[in-house]
Amino acid sequence: MTDIREIFKKANVAVITGGASGIGLAAAKYFAKLGMSVAIADLGRDRLAAARAELVAIAGEDQVMAVETDVAHKEQLEALERAVLQHFGRVHVLMNNAGIGPETSIFSPQPGWDNILGVNLLGVINGTRVFGPGMLAHGKPGLIINTGSKQGITTPPGNPAYNVSKAGVKVFTEALQHELRNTAGARISAHLLIPGFVFTGLTKGDRQEKPAGAWTPEQTVDFMVESLERGDFYILCPDNDVARPTDERRMLWAAGDIIENRPPLSRWHPDYAEKFKAFLEKKD
Repeated sequence: MTDIREIFKKANVAVITGGASGIGLAAAKYFAKLGMSVAIADLGRDRLAAARAELVAIAGEDQVMAVETDVAHKEQLEALERAVLQHFGRVHVLMNNAGIGPETSIFSPQPGWDNILGVNLLGVINGTRVFGPGMLAHGKPGLIINTGSKQGITTPPGNPAYNVSKAGVKVFTEALQHELRNTAGARISAHLLIPGFVFTGLTKGDRQEKPAGAWTPEQTVDFMVESLERGDFYILCPDNDVARPTDERRMLWAAGDIIENRPPLSRWHPDYAEKFKAFLEKKD
């Protein structure tokens, strides 16, 4: 297991997609405070400029890049990599964090599905495939952190495109880590960040105040780093509403649908409401 102090250190380079706000910006600030060089990618020039200014105040002008990038398009990720390598030389941390969540249904219009799958899933896949070979080639320790979701594991009713995208991120990141640990000489590891309820632009809706149940992006990043220090692959974040044991029971029940041949999403099926409640309350 690599000591992350070999990675999160002065002069090393972190690239964060979805880096202009939320968890991405909190991670960028964390890395910048350690003296790392930081490149953030996102959409919206004003948002990027504001985020860049915050990072420059921490790390200095020369240690920060902000590049407008639509991660749904591989050629834009390739352009991002070229820009980062030209400016910083190499990449040690890649955080594929960009995500969107407009509401969908099974038969809702195609553009909604295309946008979510393009950003949330292909953005992670292509981000890894664009940056990963160079990260392996330079031979220094590094990390690829992909932002998933609990919805990609328990897949609750509502917004199936989002659930499919995040389930894909989980499967892809598991396969990535398996391949990395079986690649001779590889010093890169992959990790799946699974946030809880975090107060970000994706979740806030019309609310201006953080709900009591939500974590801040900074809390999420602190938990992520603590988990990385332990070498965790699955970074399963709690929040102020849901503790880890509850998440674990929900995930076990979801897997049990297959094993026990229950209806899919039986947790929300009226015939199984009492059984799920009893299962959730079990202490063993």
